[in-house]
Amino acid sequence: MNDGTGNVDETENDQNVKKIMFVMRSAPHGTIYSYEGLETVLIMAAFEQDLTMVFIGDGLFALVKDQMTDDIGIKGFIKTYGVLDDYEVEKIYVDRISMEERGLVPEDFAIDIEVKEAEEIAAIMENQHAIIPY
Repeated sequence: MNDGTGNVDETENDQNVKKIMFVMRSAPHGTIYSYEGLETVLIMAAFEQDLTMVFIGDGLFALVKDQMTDDIGIKGFIKTYGVLDDYEVEKIYVDRISMEERGLVPEDFAIDIEVKEAEEIAAIMENQHAIIPY
């Protein structure tokens, strides 16, 4: 509600903020899903929503540092993940089993992540207003 001074009541702002989870499950190259997902997150962050990113399956490869994309003829976008912090997207989770199945460790990723068990990810999903898979 407007309090007459042009300021919006804090509770109205909280009601406008939605919890949105992006489930990143596609490999970073070969399809546009990974890049489009990242772009969508950045757009939504500009609208100050409560965003969470979860990387599962081959989606984890999008976060691997030092990717060389010249040989496949595309421009890499791994550096774009570095701006997530600037947009206050801080809830970035990686599925532990997906990570282990791909022989990855947290130090392999270009950004800070938090490793979660599948049950923890499921619990976080239950508290979202929307879940968007990529």
